[in-house]
Amino acid sequence: MFPEHRPRRLRSTAALRRLVSETTLRPRQLILPMFVAEGADQPRPIASMPGVVQHTRDSLRKALVEAVGAGVGGLMLFGIPAHRDATGSGGIDENGILNVALRDLRSELGDSTVLMADTCLDEFTDHGHCGVLDDSGAVDNDATLELYAEMAVAQAEAGAHLVGPSGMMDGQVGVIRRALDEAGHTGTGILAYSAKYASAFYGPFREAVDSQLKGDRKTYQQDPGNAREALREIELDVEEGADAIMIKPALSYLDILRQAADASPVPVAAYNISGEYAMVEAAAANGWLERERTILEVLISIRRAGADMILTYWATEAAAWLD
Repeated sequence: MFPEHRPRRLRSTAALRRLVSETTLRPRQLILPMFVAEGADQPRPIASMPGVVQHTRDSLRKALVEAVGAGVGGLMLFGIPAHRDATGSGGIDENGILNVALRDLRSELGDSTVLMADTCLDEFTDHGHCGVLDDSGAVDNDATLELYAEMAVAQAEAGAHLVGPSGMMDGQVGVIRRALDEAGHTGTGILAYSAKYASAFYGPFREAVDSQLKGDRKTYQQDPGNAREALREIELDVEEGADAIMIKPALSYLDILRQAADASPVPVAAYNISGEYAMVEAAAANGWLERERTILEVLISIRRAGADMILTYWATEAAAWLD
C-alpha cells in the first residue's frame, strides 16, 4: 500500500498545477523604478544594470506609457540633477528634474497609473547622504525632516499620488503627513520605506543616480542582523500615518518581509533592488541561469513571502510574460 499519500497527483499536469497554485503574480502588483536625468539628450545606459537607463524626459514618458500598457501597477521615480549642493535643494525646487518629470507624467497619464516619487535628498546632495549634515559631519535628523516636508509637498503639487520617504530619519512619516495635510494634499499617500537596511546590494543603484556618497549610511539605515528593530520601525510608521510600508532589499530579507506582512495593517511593498537585478542579469548573460525562469522565480518568492507589491526593474518585461 505504500505510499498512501501521493502529493504528486496535483502536479501531474499544467492545468492541475495552475488550479492549486497558492501564490499569484500579476502585472498590477509590479512597480517600475525609473531614473530621469536633468539635461540628458538621449537615454544613458547604466553599465552595472544592463537594460536600465537614465531617461530623458521624453524617453521617460514613452517608457512609462509602455509599462502602463503592459499592465504595470505604477512607477517609483528618481531624479538625477545636473548640479548638487549641501542641502539637496534640487529635490525641493519646483523646477528641479524630479518635479518637472512628475508634472510631465501626470499630464500624460493622469490617474491611469500610480505615480510615486522618492522623497529623499541623497540624489541631490553633494555629499550623497540622505539628509543635511551638522558641523561634525553627521546627518542631522531633525533639520533633515524640515526639508523632507518641503520635498513631499513639492512632489504632491507636481502630481505624485504617493510620496516615498526612504531616508530612514526618525519621525519622517509624521512630519510629511502633517506637511501634506497643511498644504491641502490630504489625498496624497505615503509609501514609507519602514525597514531599509544598510546593504551591500545597493552598489549598482549608486551608479544609476551618480551618487556622491563617501562612507556609509549605517547611522540611519538598519543593521542587517536586526529583525525586531524592523517591526518597531513599521509600527512607528503606521502610527505616524503611513498608507503602505516597504521592506528594502527584498531577497536577503524575506524573513523580515514575512514578519512585516503578518504584522502590518497596511499594504506591504518590497524592493527587488539593483544588486539583486545585476546578479541575475550577469549570471544569465554568462549562460549560468535561465533568465526568464529565474526572474519569475525571484518575483514569486517575494510575493510568497508576503509582498502585496514589488518594485522591480523587470516590471514591464515580467508583466508581458505574465499576460
